[in-house]
Amino acid sequence: SDYKYDLVIEPKMSFGTGHHETTSMMISFILANEFTNSSVCDIGSGTGVLAILAELRGANRIDAIDIDNWCYLNSIENIERNNSENINIHEGEVEKLMHFTYDNIFANINLNVLLNDICIYAKMLNSSGTLYLSGFYKSDIKKVEIVANKSNLSLHESKVKNEWVALKFIKMNDQ
Repeated sequence: SDYKYDLVIEPKMSFGTGHHETTSMMISFILANEFTNSSVCDIGSGTGVLAILAELRGANRIDAIDIDNWCYLNSIENIERNNSENINIHEGEVEKLMHFTYDNIFANINLNVLLNDICIYAKMLNSSGTLYLSGFYKSDIKKVEIVANKSNLSLHESKVKNEWVALKFIKMNDQ
């Protein structure tokens, strides 16, 4: 009763209960930023916890996608369990959603996938959109930042928890 948001997540075989450092930091970004009437894409959605919280924070158009069938099915169950109404779940690669643009993108995935796909995420962001990344270590921040800068993304905030990192990038206006 002391909590503003009450999420019920059954993880089954999926990642994303909020207990791991990376998910915890992504949740703290969602809680600290404005999502009212915004569009969100949760890439590598796992349980769907980030998408569900974004909806509770006011996001009104949300797509969540994961390549793993277990995660896809688990997200559907968790979205129903939390009475979410504005989340569309997709199974497959991020390219499946490239024809959409978003105000905010979450990607809590491993380093190699992020480094490979940051340029795709940047294309999916609206002007001045925000990209939240996690799933890698403090020692990898510079690698991620270099790739993000090449995609017109500027680092605005970082969080570190037990050597895990979460970063917030803002898309710079195209020149």
